[in-house]
Amino acid sequence: MLSKNNKRKTDQVQMISVEELIPKDHILRKIDKYIDFDFIYDLVEDKYCLDNGRPSIDPLVLFKIIFIQYMFNIKSMRQTIKEIEVNIAYRWFLGFDFYDKIPHFTTFSQNYRRRFKDTKIFEEIFANILGQAMDKGFVDSKIQIVDATHVKAHANRHKNKREELKAQAKAYQEDLEKEIDEDRKEHGKKPLKEKSKSQETRKITTSTTDPESGLFHKGEHKEVFAYNIQTSCDKNGWILAYKTFPGNLHDSTSFIPFYEEKLKQYHAEKIVMDVGYKTPAIAKKLIDDSTLPVLPYTAPKRKAKTEKPYYKKDYVYDAYYDCYLCPKNQVLDYKTTDRQGYRQYKSDKEICKNCPNLSMCTQSKNHQKVITRHIWQNYLDISEKYRYTNQGKEDYSRRKETIERVFGSAKEFHGFRYTNMIGKGKMEMKAALTFACLNMKKLATLMYRLDPNKDLIRHIFTNIFNKLLKLLKCKQAQGKFLGLSTI
Repeated sequence: MLSKNNKRKTDQVQMISVEELIPKDHILRKIDKYIDFDFIYDLVEDKYCLDNGRPSIDPLVLFKIIFIQYMFNIKSMRQTIKEIEVNIAYRWFLGFDFYDKIPHFTTFSQNYRRRFKDTKIFEEIFANILGQAMDKGFVDSKIQIVDATHVKAHANRHKNKREELKAQAKAYQEDLEKEIDEDRKEHGKKPLKEKSKSQETRKITTSTTDPESGLFHKGEHKEVFAYNIQTSCDKNGWILAYKTFPGNLHDSTSFIPFYEEKLKQYHAEKIVMDVGYKTPAIAKKLIDDSTLPVLPYTAPKRKAKTEKPYYKKDYVYDAYYDCYLCPKNQVLDYKTTDRQGYRQYKSDKEICKNCPNLSMCTQSKNHQKVITRHIWQNYLDISEKYRYTNQGKEDYSRRKETIERVFGSAKEFHGFRYTNMIGKGKMEMKAALTFACLNMKKLATLMYRLDPNKDLIRHIFTNIFNKLLKLLKCKQAQGKFLGLSTI
């Protein structure tokens, strides 16, 4: 039967507290109960004058406002303040009642500009939330899963300029050059001539709106200016570390600085990564630090135009004689080691030109097959051997359940697909607050599930409220508020 509600009750005066209106399982109620935010006062103490000036807004309230923005994917601080004005749960989380005035939307931006800019306070907030999870024994940093995601920058693709910059040496370049010289010396080759590093330059496209971002292009996606966020989590999905790079840097280039600054301190037993990190330099770096890189299978690239070409795996490396054997048992001898650290092994042209399988082996005009092997290939072979084990397959399969799920949640529910702020510093702030909120939700939800007293708390609160009703010696009042006696 169709019915209409013609009795509006919105103008009735009722006696009720903000506490009673918040559902017992609301995420903000869980966060407020199980996460200690008092550390924020210690972080900001040196940013305020303790004995002079006007009283400030409570710093904890200031940061809780920004937590609300990132927790519930509100697009701007202006909109966040509007939501807090009408959302009782947000007011309760901040400790406000029905009539308290909400701070102006420019309050946080002014505090950021005057107090928090160019500081590590947001990184310290992330670290403290993670520390609380570690103290509860939820985090296991022995196995880490590393990946990167791109966040679109607040920059117009068409507002750019071409710049010629001095090429920066890779983090491992000095060690590589030293080993190249030693390898050439062992093979009776002369050292390579030193290149003039001052003349090495590269041309890049730079945004005039956000110069700190980088031009990113992947697959069939259009080119955009973006940031590359290197991220690590444990096997249970707890975010352990992050670092921001320009979007035009490859994962293999940005990993080593990320590892040295953020990950090395955990002394992980294994680090699981995708194919973008499968380089000899990364494998050597991790294995030298007693960490096993868990890397995926790499499909061979089909360059030959025949139906069944020979791949590199079809050529057997003989470590004792330092040579390769082709499928027809012909030897490919060592010739030289290039600047990139690759040894070159070449076949005998006179033998190859009469081979019936030449078209399956090479398409070169001089009928010579060339195979390269990096001087650090042995480190990759260790990872490759582990990949075939059942444990290796299980470790790599965790990516889709951990780091990929982290990125999916961050982008879908916390606005991590793009940033509306300019500059690497603000991108670092966004990453810190987004990942802190993800860990915060995870910690509060897990603590709530494990709390044996959650039903007892509800029972105690109900009894207290019922006793208050009995004190109102008014049967009419008791009848009115009887429906509000539980939460």
